[in-house]
Amino acid sequence: MTNFAFLPLSVMAAGTAPGQGNALVTLLPLILVFVVFYFFMIRPQMKKQKDMTSYRSSLKRGDKVITTGGIYGRIYEVKDNYVMMEAGGDVKLKVDKNAVMKDPSTDEPS
Repeated sequence: MTNFAFLPLSVMAAGTAPGQGNALVTLLPLILVFVVFYFFMIRPQMKKQKDMTSYRSSLKRGDKVITTGGIYGRIYEVKDNYVMMEAGGDVKLKVDKNAVMKDPSTDEPS
């Protein structure tokens, strides 16, 4: 008498004897993990990166920004790879566009 409690689920689902499982049924959990990983991790990250790239390309003079280092300032001049930023007073900083993180007005409470 065969004890079905010890047979793997994939073998019972395929309806075959142990050792003769269907390859699709065996790989299905792995495929599902990749699909879930894509929709919950990779896709949102790609969307966030695309939004940040479009934000950085739309920078213009007078925009308020925060750098990744935490420096608040206002855009003074925009070039291809960098921006000149006024950090207060007569202080002007040359900052790489990739270091411009966000607009501080998005952090204001509603």
